[in-house]
Amino acid sequence: MEEKKSSSRDYRSLLKKVVFVIIITAITPTVVVSMFILNEFRASYQAKVYDHMELLARKHKKNIDMFLSEKLMDIGWLARSNRFEELSNSVFLNQKFVELQRAFERTFVDIGVVDHEGRQIAYAGPYDLFGVKYSDTDWFKGAMTKPYFISDVFKGLRGAPHFIITVRHEHQGKPWILRATIDFGEFNNLVEYLRIGKSGFAFILNKNGDFQTEPTSDVNPDELVKVLKGDNALNRPSSIFRHKNQEGKEVLYAITTLKNGEWIMVLQQDVDDAFAELNNAQKIALLIILIGSLGSIATAFIVSNQLIKRISMADEEKQTADKEKEIMSQQVIETGKLASIGELASGIAHEINNPVAIMIEEAGWIEDLLEEEEFKEGENLEEFCRALKQINTQGKRCKEITHKLLSFARKTDSRIAEISINALLEEIIYLSSQRAKYGNTEVRTQLEKNLPPVFASETEMQQVFMNLINNAIDAMEKTGGIITLTSKRVGDNILVIVADNGPGIADANLSRIFDPFYTTKPVGKGTGLGLSICYGIVKKIGGDIQAHSVKGEGTTFEILIPQNTEADVPAVGMKGD
Repeated sequence: MEEKKSSSRDYRSLLKKVVFVIIITAITPTVVVSMFILNEFRASYQAKVYDHMELLARKHKKNIDMFLSEKLMDIGWLARSNRFEELSNSVFLNQKFVELQRAFERTFVDIGVVDHEGRQIAYAGPYDLFGVKYSDTDWFKGAMTKPYFISDVFKGLRGAPHFIITVRHEHQGKPWILRATIDFGEFNNLVEYLRIGKSGFAFILNKNGDFQTEPTSDVNPDELVKVLKGDNALNRPSSIFRHKNQEGKEVLYAITTLKNGEWIMVLQQDVDDAFAELNNAQKIALLIILIGSLGSIATAFIVSNQLIKRISMADEEKQTADKEKEIMSQQVIETGKLASIGELASGIAHEINNPVAIMIEEAGWIEDLLEEEEFKEGENLEEFCRALKQINTQGKRCKEITHKLLSFARKTDSRIAEISINALLEEIIYLSSQRAKYGNTEVRTQLEKNLPPVFASETEMQQVFMNLINNAIDAMEKTGGIITLTSKRVGDNILVIVADNGPGIADANLSRIFDPFYTTKPVGKGTGLGLSICYGIVKKIGGDIQAHSVKGEGTTFEILIPQNTEADVPAVGMKGD
C-alpha cells in the first residue's frame, strides 16, 4: 500500500512538472513571436504614418513654393516688359495693377515702384502710400541685396499682416525695385485648411519663431523653435520627430523648409490620434493572445494527464527494464572491445619500432661502407645509394606510422612540421606508380611552382593523398583511367585537387562518404574509415575537404589547406569525434 501511495505522489509531481513544461514551451514561443510581430507591425505602422506626414509636407511645400515662384515671375515679367519711366508713372502702374487683379483676382493687394533711396515714387492700390520712404525697413534692405526677394509677414504701416515680394532692376546705373503686396488671407488658406486626422493642422514660422500664417490651435512658437534647434531640424530640409508639449501631451511634428530655408512649415498631430488604429489593433491582438494562452493551458492539462497514464502503464511492464539492461550490457562489451583494440595497437607499434630502428641503423652502416675505396668504383654504386636512401626514407615513415599508432592508443598529438605540398605529392605519385601501372591507370600532374610550405604532419597528409589516390585506382580497377593531381594557390590557402574519370559516386552515397564505417566496397576490401580519417586530418589543420561526382563521368576531391603556423595546428580526429 505504501509503495502505491508513494508512486501516486510521484506521478502527481511528474504531472505538475509536465504541465509546467508544456505550458512554458507552448505559451512562451507564442508570446515571443506575437510580441515580435506586434513590434514589427508597430514599426511598420509608424513608418507608414511618418511617410504619410512627410508626403503631405512635401506636397504642400511644393504648392507653396510654386505659389511664391509664380508671383515673383508675374511681377518680374511686369518689370521686364515695361520701361522704368512707364512704371514710375502712377497712372500707367495703376493700369497694370488692374490687369493683374483681373488675372489673379485678389492675390495682389497693391504694387509700387521704389527708387534706390527707398522712396516709393509710384503706387497703385487701396492705401495712401505714395511717397512713403522704406529705406529703414528690413524688407527694403533685403530687397536691395537680391534680384528677387520675399519678406517675412509683418503689419507695417497698414496695421494688418502682409508680406512683400520684390524684383530689383537698374536704371541709369542706379537700382530700383518693383514691389507687390500678397494678400495674406489667400496665402494663409494654403495651409489653414490642411487637416491630418482629427487633431492635425499646419502652420508656417520663420527661424525667429514668428508666425507667417495663423495657427488653428494654441501653439507656443518659442518652445517649438527651441525644440527644433535642439533637434538640429532647422539645418535639415525636412525631419519628423516626437515631443511632449507644455500640457504633457505627446505630439508628432513633420518639418520642412520653405523660401530657401528662411521659413519652416510645421505639420502637427497628436500621437494618440496618429496611432489610434495601431492601438486598437494591439488591444485586439493581446486579447487573442490571452484567449490562445488559456486554451494552451487547458490543452496542456489534458495532454499531460494522458501522457502520465501511459508512462505509469509502461513502468509496470517488466520487458522495458530487461531491454534497458540488455542495452547497457552491450555498451559495456563494446567499450571493452575498444580498449582491447587500443592495447593491441600499442603493442604492435612497440614491436615494429625495434626492427625498423635496426633496419635504419644497418642501412646507415652499409652507406658508410660504400664510402670505402673498394666500392667507389662499383658499377651499381649509384643504384645502391638510391636504394639505401629509399630504405632510410621508408624506415622513417614506418617510425611515423608507429608513432601515430601510439598516439591513438595514448591519446597524444601527432608531430607537426613544415612540409612542401608539391614534394609530398611527387613522392606519393612515385610510391603509387607500380600499383597504378598494374591497374592500367595513368597519373597526371598540374602542380603550380613555388608554392609556400604548410605546417602539418607529413605522415598524415601523405595518408590523406595516398588514400584518395588508392580509392581512385580501386574505382577504375576494371576499366582503367586517368588520375589528375592539381595544386595551386588560392588566396592564403593551397588547393589540391584529386580528380579521376572513373565510374563516379551515386548521389545517394555522396553525402555519406565521410561518415565513419561507411563504405561501398565489397566485404573484406574496405573498413569505411579511410575518408573519415582524411576528413579529420584536414579539419584539424583548419582546412576543408569536399567531394563532387557525376555518375559515369568521374569524381573530384578538393582539399583546401591553410598556411598555418605550427602553433595553429591542434590534434586530429575522425569525423564525428
